[in-house]
Amino acid sequence: MKHHRSTTQPRTHLHTRSRTATRSGTTRVVTAGIDGSYASLDAADWAAREALRHGVPLRLLHAGTAPAHSARVRRLPASAERARGLLDRAAITLSYLHPALEIHAQQPAGPTVAALLAASAEAETLVLGSRGLTGFPGFLVGSVAAAVTARAERPVVLVRAGERPEDAHAPDDDGTPSRSTPYRPVVLGLDPSRPGEAPTEYAFDAATAREAPLHVVHAWTMAPLDAYAPGRVLPADLAGLERDNRQALSAALEPWRRKYPEVRVVERICFGRAGHHLLKAATGASLLVIGRRRTGGPHLGRTAHSAMHHVTCPIAVVPHD
Repeated sequence: MKHHRSTTQPRTHLHTRSRTATRSGTTRVVTAGIDGSYASLDAADWAAREALRHGVPLRLLHAGTAPAHSARVRRLPASAERARGLLDRAAITLSYLHPALEIHAQQPAGPTVAALLAASAEAETLVLGSRGLTGFPGFLVGSVAAAVTARAERPVVLVRAGERPEDAHAPDDDGTPSRSTPYRPVVLGLDPSRPGEAPTEYAFDAATAREAPLHVVHAWTMAPLDAYAPGRVLPADLAGLERDNRQALSAALEPWRRKYPEVRVVERICFGRAGHHLLKAATGASLLVIGRRRTGGPHLGRTAHSAMHHVTCPIAVVPHD
């Protein structure tokens, strides 16, 4: 298996760095964290397809190996052997499913969250799995996934357990799931008053790679009445405010339309809370892209938190200034 390399070296020894590094130093690779669960293996398969779409290698990562000074050092060899087994089985399976894909496996030492954060800083995208809620739509986001998503310097994609390749595509003419039909739309949640370049660029790139339309959703609300100073004129009508928001969204997207002329952009202006409208828009989408402000600290905002727990399609959380 010439595309598969397994290593237990520290995270700084990346075999692909010399051939896939960008000018900014970020390695052109999609990384998937696996722990042997069905959720993480489904996420790894999604990551493999994403790597193929962008023409970059896939790195499989099993994090959480105990350090040498740990009191559990006597159990480390067995634990490390199990981790290598998981990595090897995942790499072999994905090699058969995606024979054109270059796959690298890595087993860094140290705590899980710290290892995943370090890996995310060295990749274009980090992909993690989340368990589906039985009988209900959405995710059951574990503490590791939540902590990494809230603190990562690069985009993190959450993929629910049970995600299939055909879920990203529109059904065929008789309603049967298909992998050969066009991709479902990519959805981007955007506030034109503080758009953030990174989430917008990520969404346009995702739509381009899938040859899919991009649906941009902006949800707006009125300020509370007590926010208006005495003597200030209140908004005359909702239609005028909606028009202003629509114009602001179009202006924010105009440079991106010029940069990506091949992407068909659909703008959606909605009155109400962003989380509710993103949930509706993401139904039937192949990917939802939302931003996370780095200045928000090590916690996710309300919109990101709501989306992570209720949206059923894969979710890309992209940090921005």
